[in-house]
Amino acid sequence: MTTFQPAVVPGEAPPPDSVRPRDSTAQAPTSVARLNDTIRGFVQTWGSVWVEGEITGWNQRGGNVFGRLKDLVTDATVSFRIWSSTRDRLPGDLKVGDHVIACVKADYFPKNGDFSFGVSAMRHVGLGDQLERLERLRAQLRAEGLFDPARKKPIPFLPHVIGLITGENSDAEKDVHRNAELRWPQVSFRTKYAAVQGDRCVPETIAALKALDAAPDVDVIVIARGGGDPQTLLGFSDERLLRAVAAASTPVVSAIGHENDHPLLDDVADLRASTPTDAAKRLVPDVAEQRALVAQLRARLTSRLTQRVTHDIAQLEQLRSRPVLRAPESLVDSRSHEIELLAARGRDRIDRSLQTHERRTAELRATLRALSPASTLARGYAIAHLADGVIVRDAAQAPASTPVVVTVGRGSFAARSDGEIAEGSGASADEGVPAPN
Repeated sequence: MTTFQPAVVPGEAPPPDSVRPRDSTAQAPTSVARLNDTIRGFVQTWGSVWVEGEITGWNQRGGNVFGRLKDLVTDATVSFRIWSSTRDRLPGDLKVGDHVIACVKADYFPKNGDFSFGVSAMRHVGLGDQLERLERLRAQLRAEGLFDPARKKPIPFLPHVIGLITGENSDAEKDVHRNAELRWPQVSFRTKYAAVQGDRCVPETIAALKALDAAPDVDVIVIARGGGDPQTLLGFSDERLLRAVAAASTPVVSAIGHENDHPLLDDVADLRASTPTDAAKRLVPDVAEQRALVAQLRARLTSRLTQRVTHDIAQLEQLRSRPVLRAPESLVDSRSHEIELLAARGRDRIDRSLQTHERRTAELRATLRALSPASTLARGYAIAHLADGVIVRDAAQAPASTPVVVTVGRGSFAARSDGEIAEGSGASADEGVPAPN
């Protein structure tokens, strides 16, 4: 806010009826009236100054206006009054929240000790200046990434509790409640009231935002207002509010009812709704639409399942209609004769194989018998062997008086050698040994 300097330099002689500090003592105090007159005389020496600020109070009493003007940076405020004669010369659209410049002159009322500034001129600050400041802030926040879609949090499909920040008893609150409850009757709200314009707008909105963001059951937060001109929407482009929205962990929806000149809150919020009604429609699904969608999906599922079952039944009937499955025993009957032929052929081959092997076995048995020493003995031959079992192959092995064992076709008997018989002794070499048959 622009400061002003008194027209009279301190230290100069005050008005004649004024009181100096040294003119009053505990023994001789001055009067309240004289003190107030001194203050009024001093204040009236100040000149008029032009000051810039935001209107935060505008109370009209009769034709006069009593209000307050707030600094654009700090929370400093001053009181002002506009007499009816001056009010007629000022713009007719002045109101709370407007950014203005005013020509003011200090005044002091000695009767009740009130101090205020009288307004002789007041007008809106050029919209171009405001837009320039907003564009600089917009560029700064965009460079910091606050507008980046990647950082925006998704809105839940069906929030259980919706946090609502709006003006008390406002049309915006009624619109959000009415449209949301029409779409989903079970929706629940937790509402925090805040000023939606003026000097209380930003701090109250930030406080409400922090309270709702800290509530664990709140799924989404809506900041709603029923529109307004660019001057009244300046609070929703305040850097403090924008950074608080960006830092919130709960998704935030901007529902400031406007279309053309939207505040920066629209760019920082996770979702922009054109109006409070639009916010309600985008936050909760329409129960009728969801039921219709469920019915449609169930119908599609039933149709798909019916088609699949019908197709599988048709395939099964097609398989069952084949001869081999229609009369499975026919396959066995048609192959039974072949099985009988194969079985008979197998039995015949086994019989022939057995006969062949029986003949071969008989032949081998006969051959074995022919080669067996028992067969030779059966024909009348004998085998002589000594007591130690050595077969006598030479007559010299059995000298006279040598006991021998003679084995014949049926058993063995003991004998004693009379010695070797000389050839030509009149006994045949085969004497005693029967000739073979």
